[in-house]
Amino acid sequence: MAAPQVNNPLHGITLEKLLSELVEALGWEEMGRRVNIRCFTHAPSLSSSLRFLRRTPWARTKVEDLYLQHLSGKRAKT
Repeated sequence: MAAPQVNNPLHGITLEKLLSELVEALGWEEMGRRVNIRCFTHAPSLSSSLRFLRRTPWARTKVEDLYLQHLSGKRAKT
Protein backbone atom coordinates (compact mmCIF):
# COMPACT_ATOMS: atom_id res chain seq x y z
CA MET A 1 0.00 0.00 0.00
CA ALA A 2 1.29 3.46 -0.92
CA ALA A 3 2.14 5.90 1.83
CA PRO A 4 -0.02 9.03 2.04
CA GLN A 5 1.48 12.07 0.34
CA VAL A 6 1.25 14.49 3.21
CA ASN A 7 3.80 17.03 1.97
CA ASN A 8 3.02 16.87 -1.75
CA PRO A 9 1.21 20.08 -2.82
CA LEU A 10 0.28 18.48 -6.16
CA HIS A 11 -1.51 15.54 -4.54
CA GLY A 12 -5.16 15.50 -5.58
CA ILE A 13 -4.74 18.25 -8.22
CA THR A 14 -5.57 17.17 -11.75
CA LEU A 15 -3.45 18.35 -14.64
CA GLU A 16 -6.53 20.06 -16.09
CA LYS A 17 -7.17 22.03 -12.87
CA LEU A 18 -3.50 22.95 -12.60
CA LEU A 19 -3.35 24.17 -16.19
CA SER A 20 -6.67 26.03 -15.98
CA GLU A 21 -5.53 27.87 -12.88
CA LEU A 22 -2.25 28.87 -14.50
CA VAL A 23 -4.00 30.10 -17.65
CA GLU A 24 -6.41 32.16 -15.56
CA ALA A 25 -3.63 33.67 -13.45
CA LEU A 26 -0.91 34.16 -16.08
CA GLY A 27 -2.44 33.80 -19.52
CA TRP A 28 -1.07 31.80 -22.43
CA GLU A 29 1.43 34.44 -23.51
CA GLU A 30 3.14 34.64 -20.11
CA MET A 31 3.09 30.86 -19.75
CA GLY A 32 4.77 30.59 -23.17
CA ARG A 33 7.48 32.98 -21.97
CA ARG A 34 8.09 31.07 -18.76
CA VAL A 35 7.84 27.57 -20.25
CA ASN A 36 8.80 27.76 -23.90
CA ILE A 37 6.78 24.94 -25.40
CA ARG A 38 4.89 25.18 -28.66
CA CYS A 39 1.50 24.24 -27.21
CA PHE A 40 1.63 27.51 -25.21
CA THR A 41 3.05 29.77 -27.92
CA HIS A 42 1.27 28.74 -31.15
CA ALA A 43 -2.55 28.62 -31.13
CA PRO A 44 -2.80 27.46 -27.50
CA SER A 45 -5.82 25.60 -26.21
CA LEU A 46 -6.52 23.69 -23.06
CA SER A 47 -7.20 20.40 -24.87
CA SER A 48 -4.06 20.45 -27.04
CA SER A 49 -1.90 21.47 -24.09
CA LEU A 50 -3.31 18.70 -21.91
CA ARG A 51 -2.71 16.15 -24.66
CA PHE A 52 0.91 17.28 -25.06
CA LEU A 53 1.66 17.47 -21.34
CA ARG A 54 0.23 14.00 -20.68
CA ARG A 55 2.58 12.53 -23.29
CA THR A 56 5.69 14.56 -22.50
CA PRO A 57 7.07 14.07 -18.97
CA TRP A 58 9.78 16.78 -19.16
CA ALA A 59 7.23 19.42 -20.19
CA ARG A 60 4.77 18.34 -17.52
CA THR A 61 7.51 18.67 -14.91
CA LYS A 62 8.23 22.23 -16.04
CA VAL A 63 4.54 23.16 -15.86
CA GLU A 64 4.19 21.56 -12.43
CA ASP A 65 7.21 23.57 -11.25
CA LEU A 66 5.61 26.74 -12.60
CA TYR A 67 2.42 25.87 -10.72
CA LEU A 68 4.36 25.37 -7.49
CA GLN A 69 6.00 28.79 -7.99
CA HIS A 70 2.55 30.25 -8.57
CA LEU A 71 1.27 28.66 -5.35
CA SER A 72 4.18 29.95 -3.29
CA GLY A 73 3.62 33.43 -4.73
CA LYS A 74 -0.05 33.30 -3.76
CA ARG A 75 0.83 32.21 -0.22
CA ALA A 76 3.40 35.01 0.13
CA LYS A 77 0.76 37.62 -0.74
CA THR A 78 -1.65 36.43 1.94
